[in-house]
Amino acid sequence: MRSLRRALASSIVATVLVTCAGVASAEPAPAIAWAPCADDQEGECGTLSVPLDWAKPWGQRIDVAVARHKATDPARRIGVLMVDPGGPGGSAAAFALSRLFSPDLRARFDIVGIDSRGTGNSLPIRCADLMTDPPSSYPADEAGFTALVQYNKNVLAKCRERSGPIFDHADSASVAQDMDAVRRALGERKISYLGLSYGTVFGQAYAEKFGDRVRAMVLDSVVDHSVDLKRFVGERAAAVDDSFAEFARWCDRTVSCALHGQDVHAAWEAALVRADAEPLGRQRLIDSMYGALSVPDWGYATHLIATTGAQRRAGLSFEPNYESVRLATVCQDFSLRIRTFSEYSRLRAEELRRSPIMRGSLIGHDEATACAGVPGPPSNPPHRLNISDAPKILVLSARHDPTTPYAWAVNIHRQAPRNTALLTYEGWGHVAYPQSACTRGGVDDYLLDLKVPAVSCPAIEPPR
Repeated sequence: MRSLRRALASSIVATVLVTCAGVASAEPAPAIAWAPCADDQEGECGTLSVPLDWAKPWGQRIDVAVARHKATDPARRIGVLMVDPGGPGGSAAAFALSRLFSPDLRARFDIVGIDSRGTGNSLPIRCADLMTDPPSSYPADEAGFTALVQYNKNVLAKCRERSGPIFDHADSASVAQDMDAVRRALGERKISYLGLSYGTVFGQAYAEKFGDRVRAMVLDSVVDHSVDLKRFVGERAAAVDDSFAEFARWCDRTVSCALHGQDVHAAWEAALVRADAEPLGRQRLIDSMYGALSVPDWGYATHLIATTGAQRRAGLSFEPNYESVRLATVCQDFSLRIRTFSEYSRLRAEELRRSPIMRGSLIGHDEATACAGVPGPPSNPPHRLNISDAPKILVLSARHDPTTPYAWAVNIHRQAPRNTALLTYEGWGHVAYPQSACTRGGVDDYLLDLKVPAVSCPAIEPPR
């Protein structure tokens, strides 16, 4: 009887600790049953059972997919490096087995990727086939805005019904809890982390909740989780115009640019007029230019202006279920609730004021308008970053990133100056880590030796 009482007492204490902390840190996580990955025999794949709702850790459970590439030099193994490619919608499990990482990182770390909720093999949210015949996301009047909101509501209802309860539990705060469950399942006291683009939102959430369990963290091309709707859209709009201006300067100084010696801005405006002759031609051209600037692929950007043809979304790495996952994740991580046509009109005017060349940001505008009609406040609302328990985190950004503005990286550093170091790649494109030997070396040295790199890496002009 006494042993039974002790067992019950231990159980109650564990439950109280779980409830107070909001995580199951008082309990060991279940083990992961590893097996060779079907598509990569060097990798190991498995699943981990976690609570659907971390506020109710004793309730319904789900499986999240995990993959790892074990350190190739186990005698010098440092630990676990969790990684995420962003999106949202990118498979972190597949990313962990990719060749992006240097031989040194692959030698010294077990590289681990967790498919975030709704992506990859973690109960994927796939609703693209429900998004047929959408109205314009650039409504010209009250009727157009009403049609957009109603369309969004219909898609949301159908997608939620198809996806089941995971749809309402796929915000970044929940993903951070899953990350810590995997840490415990791996038996690691601390983890290192490398998150790209939207993966930086997961990283911020983890550093806020579990800062003392972070050995090192890199946030590359950071999405600022403190921004409101106006900044979410407006700062992205300004960033893409800055990138176009950089492309125009390159043409001015580069003889091999097909537009060298011309007024690139005037040529762009002429291309837009020519594109108007085709259905949706102007928007397709703008979307393709956005992709070219994101790589960056300035040769293709030149081709787009010179020919106004064969447009494609160059370089955009949207995953097949990105448009579905963003409803469950982005709309719950940010307060993107455009409620009236008047509010939309003010927002659109601000976009055009800050982005007269590119007419706004493709991703910023599309994500904001996709969330119009989503009910209630976000479950993981934006807020000022608090990572006081974390070690020095490396924030990395290209100065001329068209997708995640450099201003966001600066603001993250400003919010946590003691716990962050900012490494600026003085060049172009989205995701800075692979852009140069300096950015790769700076990140690798930091992850391997906890050596904070210099504050700046020079620009490397992209191939022509």
